[in-house]
Amino acid sequence: MIVGVIGAGTMGAGIAEVFARAEGCTAKLADINIELATKGRNRQIAGLEKQVTRGKLTPEAKDAIAGSLTAVEIDDLGDADLVIEAVFENLDVKRALLEKVDGMVADDAIVATNTSSLSITELAHGLTHDLVGVHFFNPATVMKLVEVIAGATTSEDTVAKVIAIARDLGKTPVRVKESAGFVVNRILVPMINEAVGVLAEGVASAEDIDEAMKLGANHPMGPLALGDLIGLDVVLAIMEVLQSETGDPKYRPHPLLRKYVRAGWLGRKTGHGFFTYA
Repeated sequence: MIVGVIGAGTMGAGIAEVFARAEGCTAKLADINIELATKGRNRQIAGLEKQVTRGKLTPEAKDAIAGSLTAVEIDDLGDADLVIEAVFENLDVKRALLEKVDGMVADDAIVATNTSSLSITELAHGLTHDLVGVHFFNPATVMKLVEVIAGATTSEDTVAKVIAIARDLGKTPVRVKESAGFVVNRILVPMINEAVGVLAEGVASAEDIDEAMKLGANHPMGPLALGDLIGLDVVLAIMEVLQSETGDPKYRPHPLLRKYVRAGWLGRKTGHGFFTYA
């Protein structure tokens, strides 16, 4: 199976590696230009080399994965059996890419989006292919869950195929009805937003907020560190979708979250968020 992934950021490149690890799969990683696609691929290969150094991966396995992961132009995805759009959460950008893919791939190819909150039905408008949500979680190579979301026009056959693919990858697919934020982000992201509010009110330090949630709620990671891992720009985008889709003021993004995003303090990917990263 040939799998194309558009978007060579942390999530997209991670998804591409997941498929490159799978037997019988070739993963093509694309972005707006070959330089960004190559950068994303190289980042994943560097991660594999670290696993070899730590004894978690053999050099032979690393070479096999690297050989199955290529950086390409978007126009080179026409032969893909499955294309997953995994760019940032912007409806217009995603729709433009999906329309391009829709006109490139074979009639029996599967077209999917990794959106974390946007409407599958709205993204699918005007496409000739079924569109299905295939929402991986960060880091995609580690996290087992894949939310499989059907829009109003998504066929049962397409959903069944994607669920089978996810299982073949060793993931655990959960079928979700289309709804703002789906399941995980509808619950998780407002919690992160609330933690931002607790910090802004001076109730506790960022370190103590996270420590309290790890020890008091048995969370493996505190909400502020998790926001940094996800990307605070992504957290903000999801909160905005939740608020606009539901009209419920409880989903109002906290002003401190907006401030950090405006400052470019997006978390791990920029080296600074609620915590600082080397």
